Amino acid sequence: MRMDSFSLTYFRRRLGQVDALPQWVLLGVLSGLTTGLVVLGFRWAITWPLAFTLPGGLPENFEALPPLARLLFPVGGGLLLAIVWSRLATETRKVGIPHVLERLSYHQGHMPWTNLLAQFAGGVISLLSGHSAGREGPAVHLGASISSLLGQWFRLPNNSIRTLVGCGTAAAIAASFNTPMAGVIFAMEVVVLEYSAAGLIPVLVASVCATLLTQVAYSADAAFNLPSLEIQTLTEIPFIVLLGGVMGAMAIVFHRLLISTVQRIKQGIFLRFLLAGLITGIAAIWVPEIMGIGYDTVNLILNGGLSLEMLLILAAAKLLVTAVAIGLGMPMGLIGPALFIGAAAGAAMGQLGAMATTQAVSDPGFYALLGMAAMMGAVLQAPLAALLALLELTLNASVVFPGMVAVLTATILHRHYCRDGSIFQALLLLRNLDWRRPPMDQALDRAAVSEVMHTGFIRHPRLVTQSAAWQLLSHGSDWILVEDEGQTVAAMSSMDLQAFLHQEQETPELDLMAIPAQRRDLALLSLHATLAEALRSLDEANVDAAWVRDHRGKSQGLLLREDIEHFLRQRNYS
Repeated sequence: MRMDSFSLTYFRRRLGQVDALPQWVLLGVLSGLTTGLVVLGFRWAITWPLAFTLPGGLPENFEALPPLARLLFPVGGGLLLAIVWSRLATETRKVGIPHVLERLSYHQGHMPWTNLLAQFAGGVISLLSGHSAGREGPAVHLGASISSLLGQWFRLPNNSIRTLVGCGTAAAIAASFNTPMAGVIFAMEVVVLEYSAAGLIPVLVASVCATLLTQVAYSADAAFNLPSLEIQTLTEIPFIVLLGGVMGAMAIVFHRLLISTVQRIKQGIFLRFLLAGLITGIAAIWVPEIMGIGYDTVNLILNGGLSLEMLLILAAAKLLVTAVAIGLGMPMGLIGPALFIGAAAGAAMGQLGAMATTQAVSDPGFYALLGMAAMMGAVLQAPLAALLALLELTLNASVVFPGMVAVLTATILHRHYCRDGSIFQALLLLRNLDWRRPPMDQALDRAAVSEVMHTGFIRHPRLVTQSAAWQLLSHGSDWILVEDEGQTVAAMSSMDLQAFLHQEQETPELDLMAIPAQRRDLALLSLHATLAEALRSLDEANVDAAWVRDHRGKSQGLLLREDIEHFLRQRNYS
């Protein structure tokens, strides 16, 4: 094996190929471990201060605070966050999963480190101050960003940076819930928005590595303490369909309330964040369970510890407060609150069902579990991720069929009435950003220019003697890059020069830009570019060829438009 096979340059070049399995696996390991460490640090930054602040040393025990403290915590957090946010540039304030989608769609997955720091600080302040928030959305941003920055630091091709964003997303979800498969599917359904065999392997590796790291730190227990739950009889299926419909309707209300808040309340940061704190604090005076992540309350619901009246109040209050607070711009996640709402509403449905019949029915905790999956699948428009999360959390295959019924019902209902996609996609559309990409663009984004470019070329000034011209042909290069005053101006085929030399009589000097030949004007292209970027560059410059250079300005190859077309034909795109 050649020594250069172990160089970083060779590693980058191999990543331009869609079949670079060893390199992809190594990237998956690096992404998973790095993301796992960052997510663990994020969790520690939340739980450690709360364990010292809240009564009993319990990091979710906001319920034990006196009423005035429950009001002042979120109000103070909102004001502190407004002070921090007001000092940031507008672009730096963009955080969360919508920001990840934007960077993937418009910036090839290049994530800024400044937004990472803003998300870390914003997520920690929101959760420490008791806002009705989830840590998973911020964790996805942190994981996607640190993985993207890893790729940028190594100067990797853009197609691999896009894959690293998917790796970081999967690893973040896996580390948050201890659900590696759900993390992978979440990354594909919600963030990457495509499935590919080549892109799946590094995402799987990253998810497994992050899960392993989390289990070392927090043991192998799942995020929720679940009793043994299963459906009692198939006669409950119609009721499960009804539950799915109710979850779908609640997801629609959540979606529209959040979007309406964004559209209607456009005041300054101080007013919006103060309003978010007041709404959360006032609601928490009477319903303190809505504060913070709320997984302690979810565990209580799953184990049947709350009354019907309390479940209905919790579902309504959590939905209202979370949708409005996020709509006002609070930099926090909504996946955890969606699970909370689904659990409360599902358990309430289970209790109502038990009251309506004298027959033996499934435990309300079973319906709480179905409600969680249905609400998550509908709000995120990620039914498969929700089902896999349900399976991994319960380790019980018997919940899959009723879970499919509930999740699909809720997801279809939400999709029918909310045509702007998931809540994250809808937030992008409000910024006049469209995440939708044709399949052909997706195929081109998965490959780097190094996969199809010509490396057999030679550079030479436009003026050349006839003997030197014959010497050029002796190199066996397919293409000649013609230079004028030190600048590469065109590409011509060696075959054209050879044909001219065979026909031309002896002449002292030739002008490579004047002899009869089919020359190609050139666009300038980075070696890191994907084929999608290359095609856009060719179109913008109105040329059919590009001169490819690395980050040091060194010539690396020549890319022709017909090379991209051949690539697409091989993959049945035309």
